[in-house]
Amino acid sequence: MKTKSIFQTIAICFSLVTIVSCSPKMKKRTITDAVMQEVYNEIKTPFKYGLVMVPEDNSYKMDCPSIFKKNDKWFMTYLIFEGRGYETWLAESDDLLNWKHLGKVMSFSKDTTEWDVNQKAGYIALQDPTWGGSYEWNKYDDKYWMSYFGGNTKGYEAGILSMGMAFTDELPTKPKEFKRLPEPVLRPNDDKAKWWDNSTMYKSSVIRDIDKETGHEFVMYYNARGDSINPAKGAERIAMAVSNDMKNWKRYGDAPLINHHKGISGDAYIQRINDTWVMFYFGAFWTGWDQGAFNRFAVSNDLIHWKDWEGDNLIQSSESYDDLFAHKSFVIKHDGVVYHYYCAVNKAGQRGIAVATSKDIGKSDMHFVKLEDEKK
Repeated sequence: MKTKSIFQTIAICFSLVTIVSCSPKMKKRTITDAVMQEVYNEIKTPFKYGLVMVPEDNSYKMDCPSIFKKNDKWFMTYLIFEGRGYETWLAESDDLLNWKHLGKVMSFSKDTTEWDVNQKAGYIALQDPTWGGSYEWNKYDDKYWMSYFGGNTKGYEAGILSMGMAFTDELPTKPKEFKRLPEPVLRPNDDKAKWWDNSTMYKSSVIRDIDKETGHEFVMYYNARGDSINPAKGAERIAMAVSNDMKNWKRYGDAPLINHHKGISGDAYIQRINDTWVMFYFGAFWTGWDQGAFNRFAVSNDLIHWKDWEGDNLIQSSESYDDLFAHKSFVIKHDGVVYHYYCAVNKAGQRGIAVATSKDIGKSDMHFVKLEDEKK
């Protein structure tokens, strides 16, 4: 009996050692070219379904979809620009293809002294990042959070834009106004501004760093313009900020994460695919690229160091509805199908939301409203 107990103990210890040694926390997967190709094969969406959200008339434009799921319904936050600035809206769907507008969740301020009176471009925060997972919008401090960029100047992404945080303690499936922290959490003109974000700030994406790879609980990926004597001609790059309470944020590191030195690298969106992190983002006006704006990706094993994909674009202009820009990703996998939502802009400047898929599911019959000169 004693001999048997000894062998049982050895067996148990050996099993424990084996389990520990196989733990992903012990050894991170090296991001090789083979891994990059594996990720590309998983996320590529060669079939353009077409437009799924368009303006009802040509007085406004749609932009920047974010998708989440609650119970059996899908919801989308998105932006509308009608000349004054951005407001954030909500829509719902039963099938990810047919969407119904519900209303606003962040509107223009009535108080003209507020720092974000004319711009409130919001993005859901702390969503389940698991590829093919729940896509649920998770709470922190018993609240649902959005990060957003805001400003007080009228016009398309005009003036100095700063990063804000908004929240609600109600279900985010109804078009109710989010509350907002009274001041920005990051400013391009604060005393901690870096060379890459000292002009203006744009989209942000916030996830929870459960393993605290960064040493903090929350990570914000944001794109910002800086590093130029003439700010209007500065490059946009993707950088990172961190927080432990969703209210107080500080920049992380001494360099941006994604930097192509010219044009735009922006609008990061993060998914966890198996044992790697994938950042979907868009590029525009890069040196040596003939595409106007296009969607790409990068891969990381620690949320900090990112390897850029060097192959084909995930999405690029190819159809009449996206022949100017095809950019700004939000990508999910559901029931074995990858849905890549993006902002589609045609050469007439009409702007809506389209989707491409990993399997051929047909073609949308939705179109932009005809321009006045086409009706004659």
